[in-house]
Amino acid sequence: MSTQQPSANAASVTDLVAQLARAGRTAGRQLARMPSADKARALQLAAASLRRAAADVLSANARDVTAAETNGLSPALIDRLRLDEARLEGIAAAVDDVAVLADPVGAVIDEQARPNGMVLQRVRIPIGLIGIIYESRPNVTADAAALCVRSGNAVLLRGGSEAVHSNRAIHRALVEGLVEGGVPADAVQLLPTQDRAAVGAMLGAAGLIDMIVPRGGKSLVARVQAEARVPVLAHLDGINHTYVDHAADPAMAKAIALNAKMRRTGICGSMETLLIDATYPDPHGLVEPLIAAGCELRGDARARAIDPRIGAAADDDWDTEYLEAILSVAVVDGIDDALAHIARHSSGHTDAVVTQDQQVADRFLAEVDSAIVMHNASSQFADGGEFGLGAEIGIATGRLHARGPVALEGLTTYKWLVRGSGQVRP
Repeated sequence: MSTQQPSANAASVTDLVAQLARAGRTAGRQLARMPSADKARALQLAAASLRRAAADVLSANARDVTAAETNGLSPALIDRLRLDEARLEGIAAAVDDVAVLADPVGAVIDEQARPNGMVLQRVRIPIGLIGIIYESRPNVTADAAALCVRSGNAVLLRGGSEAVHSNRAIHRALVEGLVEGGVPADAVQLLPTQDRAAVGAMLGAAGLIDMIVPRGGKSLVARVQAEARVPVLAHLDGINHTYVDHAADPAMAKAIALNAKMRRTGICGSMETLLIDATYPDPHGLVEPLIAAGCELRGDARARAIDPRIGAAADDDWDTEYLEAILSVAVVDGIDDALAHIARHSSGHTDAVVTQDQQVADRFLAEVDSAIVMHNASSQFADGGEFGLGAEIGIATGRLHARGPVALEGLTTYKWLVRGSGQVRP
């Protein structure tokens, strides 16, 4: 099938999605047979093509950013959308990083010999055709393409209208390099329409799309989870906590709290609630740098007593993913109170403890039921690249299939291989 955009009158949006999905499945079967070295080389060629297209990509991105500013998008969304030379190089470098990662396809998970002489293996295989529905972040176009190609999956991408020009420019450059490397063009497809009906068509494409991954705001994820007839790998809000224990090193706690919130406020790993032990010796030393950096603090009564510039927190502040320079602050009575607060309000994404007391750290790591639990580190490290995974499709907060940063292994399933020598069942 050609990857050219179909005529507007050629088919309905549902028919278009089905047509692209069938083409993707065909390409995916070819991709799944490609040797690991060939997939790696194709990704390296895709990264090189993206670097050559830098001027075109940045020009397209400038159009998107201008439109976003005109339409009044929030600073956090514009920050996610905006590309510059350094960010674009980071996107290309991530594709290169994925190319050299170990290929999970064909890896033997486990093996056993049965008493009757049969040998059983579980072997990793691609999932098939992955549908990615995402907003604002054009880097997802490259990350998703790279991870899916490396893991032998075809991918159908549906980016948000706010990044339409950026996504198309990145996709065009990537496919040029992938095709040069022998990957069929239809293995990485970008929906050519921004019609919202396309999302519904993807969600209903059972039997054509094997898994949907939504990356976006709460309303997108809620819609996907409510309407999907295809398995979904999703994450909820990043309502992430940092608990500063009474035994925390003050200099470390100050640095981690400031970084966890203010390094980049618009990413899902940003801290949204700071919990301070009531017996921590220097609470003002934690909040002063945040306020000086331009962060608005909203706190409970004991937190407001630390500094008069801390405003009163409403009930819903504890359950809000701000994605901007706003932070909730609560004073808690030790590890028990901190764990209870996190159990009530965490979205299960990333939660951290800062302490020099190993018993407190061990208890926090064992009892906090989030996809990522950290000790003495900033929650901004909640990222597939920082975890050595090259890139990520997203951070899954559920309990099935994959959890935390989802990269190559999370994009595979497995099959059983049974080797016998004539056995029949009595």
